[in-house]
Amino acid sequence: MASKAEDLTINYEEDGVLIVKELDKVLLSKGAWATVLFKYVQWDRAKNDYGPERYSIRRYQKVDDEYRQKAKFTISSREQGQKLIEALQKWVVP
Repeated sequence: MASKAEDLTINYEEDGVLIVKELDKVLLSKGAWATVLFKYVQWDRAKNDYGPERYSIRRYQKVDDEYRQKAKFTISSREQGQKLIEALQKWVVP
């Protein structure tokens, strides 16, 4: 794991294949707890290619100078992401 919030990643490799490939991230908060929004793709073994873009919000707690994942929420589709955006715009934007 990472000791700095900026170094947190969702990349995951297995048997030399990058199964989860991070495309972008936004650090939403940092400190003793860090919250990160990731944009990523996941390897589809059947198609031998990456699938559609996905999004995940992850919370990390810093323990012994190292961030450890404590919670995650995966936005399952673009449609769900759009609904989330619309709700937040309604609540947050005057």
